[in-house]
Amino acid sequence: MSTTTTAPAQEQETPQTEKKPPLELTPQAIAKVREIMATQDPLPAGLRIGVVGGGCSGFQYSMAFENQSGMMDKIFHFGDLKVFVDATSLMYLKGCTVDYVETLEAAGFKFDNPQVKSTCGCGSSFSV
Repeated sequence: MSTTTTAPAQEQETPQTEKKPPLELTPQAIAKVREIMATQDPLPAGLRIGVVGGGCSGFQYSMAFENQSGMMDKIFHFGDLKVFVDATSLMYLKGCTVDYVETLEAAGFKFDNPQVKSTCGCGSSFSV
């Protein structure tokens, strides 16, 4: 008589917890988003980050507050901040870091994207 043993089933993890998110937000960016969100009425559910067509070089980044996720969105958690990214934008944002910078000349969100091949002269659009 032979006995067969099977390994215990591994727990399935959601895509958000099984690996590092494909994009990163710096602590400064998260803090600024939370600060701006706190002034909104009603309080948004999270932040949408995306890539849209347009600009001199073909693509532009977009950021907006959302009250709920879309059907095709991936949801990433940065502490208690939810970030919604649609499936199409996700492929352009892999490896991207979003930071918030303040200088004497300007303040704003800065995208550092390793996939970008070129940017326009004004720096508001890019191509891959």
